[in-house]
Amino acid sequence: MRTSHKLLLRLFHDPAYSFAEVEVRYIDRGAPGDESGVSGSDIAHLDRDYIEIITPFTPGGTTAIPYHRIRKILYQGLVVWDRVFGECLPDGMEQ
Repeated sequence: MRTSHKLLLRLFHDPAYSFAEVEVRYIDRGAPGDESGVSGSDIAHLDRDYIEIITPFTPGGTTAIPYHRIRKILYQGLVVWDRVFGECLPDGMEQ
């Protein structure tokens, strides 16, 4: 079973996938339902310990989100990774 970090790296580097079609849902205290999401096109960097998202109204223009705060990863609207169940690629998506 892949970690959220390894799956994001796969979706980013594998030419079979469009990273713009990725959505990452993460814990965001104070947001509605304590959860926010970001599309792959707004992820600036995949670090070893966190994803860096583009946030234009924040000093520096980016915000770090640690991997342990990620709840779900979706690809084309389908859940491909979940914190509870791990990797759950839909039929037709290569392992």
